[in-house]
Amino acid sequence: MATLYGFIAIMMWGVLALLGTYTKEIPAFQLLFMCFFISSLIFVLYKLVTGNFKLIKTDLTLKDWLVGIFGLYGFHFCYFMALKYAQPLEVSLIAYLWPLLFAIFVATKDKQIQAIIGGITGFIGISFILSPSKMFSFNWNDLAGYLLAFCCALIWSSYSWYFSNRAKNKQGENKQKESLSQSIHEIGYFSIFVSILSLASHFMLETSQWQFSSQQLLGATLLGLGPVGGAFYLWQLSLKSGNQLLLSSLSYCSPLFTAIILSSLGLSTWTINIIIAVVMILVGACISNFSGFLIMKLKKKRILS
Repeated sequence: MATLYGFIAIMMWGVLALLGTYTKEIPAFQLLFMCFFISSLIFVLYKLVTGNFKLIKTDLTLKDWLVGIFGLYGFHFCYFMALKYAQPLEVSLIAYLWPLLFAIFVATKDKQIQAIIGGITGFIGISFILSPSKMFSFNWNDLAGYLLAFCCALIWSSYSWYFSNRAKNKQGENKQKESLSQSIHEIGYFSIFVSILSLASHFMLETSQWQFSSQQLLGATLLGLGPVGGAFYLWQLSLKSGNQLLLSSLSYCSPLFTAIILSSLGLSTWTINIIIAVVMILVGACISNFSGFLIMKLKKKRILS
């Protein structure tokens, strides 16, 4: 069931680029505040529905707090900023190098080689986004967007690895029901702190814009309920109790889903470079996550023969 929660979160992230394009005129820190304020309201709603108004004391260490808050705050700031500089499909594909990096981080010693090969394959795929015309014209806006998107990949793969590794170390200490409650409280607390941090950053660094179009308001609300809010509650639980290998494989559905949505709505066009990038990212995912299984089967056949 926990793996299913993770898959639902992955599908929610598939619409992140779409909703991000509708809200890109909103200042980045202000948008972060709006999204995580809604995410905090999800936590409050959970407390109201369950009738349990007591705040559970989590076993989060200072390091857990820093990783959790920086992961949520840093990833989305970089993502929303990247959308202001580069095309949404290109940003999404680069940001979705995180499952490849996650697979490398969680790979056991006997699977590290294929995880690295898979990661390199994905990076080569991403290089096709940097078409010769863009490379020679050296568009600084595109480059800034690509670098910010790559920061997204680094931040989220590190966040996912850290909390999945933390869950392994504490395996067996909590039942699934307790794990569900802990996960909701952890993300609820993170959301409150990130919303406060985002609001403070907004007032210090940006000019407020509170006159929203209906499209912007709907986009920000859906972001908070889905990919920049609700999805994290599901993902946190899946990292604790789900199948990590399967989750890293399923994560590649998201950029594919993103590409299909954006192209079908006319927000991005399919080019040969983008098609090659998508294919190579998916091939890299297969190498990272499935070749180890095939090698094990071959070894068993040799032993039996």
